[in-house]
Amino acid sequence: MTLPTGFAERDPALTLRPLYFVNRDGLEAWHARQPPALVQWMRAHGFDAASGSQLTLPGSEGALAGAVLGIGDALDPFSYAHAPRALPAGHWELSGELDDDARRALQLGWGLGAYSFTRYRDATRTPAQLVAGELDPEVADILAACLRVRDLVNTPTQDMGPQELEDVARGMADRHGAKFESIVGDELLEQNFPSIHAVGRASHRAPRLIRLDWGSDAHEHVVLVGKGVCFDTGGLDIKGADGMRNMKKDMGGAAHALALAELVMARKLPLRLTLLVPAVENAIGPDAFRPGEVVATRKGVSVEIDNTDAEGRVILADALALAGELAPALLLDFATLTGAARIALGPDVPALYSNDDALADAWLAAAARVRDPMWRMPLWRPYLRYLTSHVADIANGSSTRMAGSITAALYLERFVPAAQKWAHVDVYAWNDSDRPGRPCGGEAQGLRAAFEMLKRRGAVA
Repeated sequence: MTLPTGFAERDPALTLRPLYFVNRDGLEAWHARQPPALVQWMRAHGFDAASGSQLTLPGSEGALAGAVLGIGDALDPFSYAHAPRALPAGHWELSGELDDDARRALQLGWGLGAYSFTRYRDATRTPAQLVAGELDPEVADILAACLRVRDLVNTPTQDMGPQELEDVARGMADRHGAKFESIVGDELLEQNFPSIHAVGRASHRAPRLIRLDWGSDAHEHVVLVGKGVCFDTGGLDIKGADGMRNMKKDMGGAAHALALAELVMARKLPLRLTLLVPAVENAIGPDAFRPGEVVATRKGVSVEIDNTDAEGRVILADALALAGELAPALLLDFATLTGAARIALGPDVPALYSNDDALADAWLAAAARVRDPMWRMPLWRPYLRYLTSHVADIANGSSTRMAGSITAALYLERFVPAAQKWAHVDVYAWNDSDRPGRPCGGEAQGLRAAFEMLKRRGAVA
C-alpha cells in the first residue's frame, strides 16, 4: 500500500523524534514521570495541554529532543490533525501507548492534517512525517474518501464539469467491477428525466444522470444520491459576485456520494449499492430555464420555477424518483442545498432530515461514535404551504425567508415514496478559513458517520 502524505515507512536510517500526546486531565500525571528540568521548561512556556497546543522539547546543545501536543477527545481525529503542520519537518514516532481506537483516530487525523490541494501548485511546506507502524487499512480507505471529497470540491469547474464527474464515477466502476451508465443531453428527455435536462440545458456542457450499480442481489440495497451542480451561476436569478465566487463547490453533495460509494466498495461491505448523480451546470444562455416556467418531472409532479437559483432540488427530484422506483432498503442523499442550513447550524454541522426515526437515530449514533457531527432538523410538513403554486403541483421556492432548509427538504420528500426509508443531508462541504486539520476549501462532512452507519448495518444484515 502506498502511504498517504504525512506518513513514512520505518527505516533504521531515519532520525526519529519522540512525540507525546497529553490532555489537560492527564498533564500533572505526565509531569510526574518527567525530569524536573523538562517540567520547568513546559511551565515556563505556559503549556497547559489545551487541545490544539504544541511545544517542542529541548535537547543538548540546542538540539530538538521531541515534542508534546495537547489533545482533547482522544477518539476525535481532529484532536491530532494540527500535528503535521504544527511540528517541525522531520520524522516523528509516538512515545507512549494509545489504545486501538485512539491510534486509528491519530492516523486519520494525521492524514487529514497533512493534506494540501496540489493540482495546480506544489505544497508550500512538507508536513511532519509520522512513522507509526502499519497504517490501519480501514483508516487508509476512510482517509482516501475524505481527501477525495476535498480534491473534487477544490477542483475548479473548468476541470470538474459534468463530464469530469462522469469520468470519476466511471473510473470507480472500472476499479471495483461495478456496472456503469450515463444518460446524457437529450437522452434525458427520451428516458424521462426532464427536470435534470431543464436545469442543465443552457450550458455548453451537456447535463447527465450518472449511475453506478455494485454488489450482490443477496444483500440489502442502498441507494446514494448526490447533487452534482458543477457550477451555479444562479441561472437567470443570477447570484451576486460574493455568492457566486465559490460555486465550484455546488457539486459537494455528488463528491460525498461518490466518495462514500467508493468507500463501501473498497471495504467490500455486504450491501448492494446504487449511486445516482444528476450532474449539470446551472448556466445562463438563450435556453436557460426561466422564473415562472412549469417544469415536468419523472414522478409526474409539475413544478413552477419560483427561483432559478433553487436548482439543486429540481435536479434531485428526478434522481430521487428513480431511486424510489428501485425500492431500496435505504435511500440517502447528500446536497449542498441551502444557505438557510448554514444560518441555522453554521458551516461545521450538516443538517440531517429523515422520514424514519430509526434511520435518523442510527446515523446520529454513528456520528457520535466517530466524532463526525450532524444535527437532525424537522420535516415540519405544515411548511409545505411556503411551496404553494397557483399553476403547478408545487413551487421550487417561495417569497418568504422562513424555514428555507426545511422547505427544501420537504420539496425533496415530495419525490420520495411515502413508505421509502430516506435521509437527506444538507451539507456545506467547505471550510471558509484555514484551521488546524481543516484547510480552507472543500471538506467531507457526515461522510465518516454515513460509512460507520452502513458498516454496522451490513454487519447485522
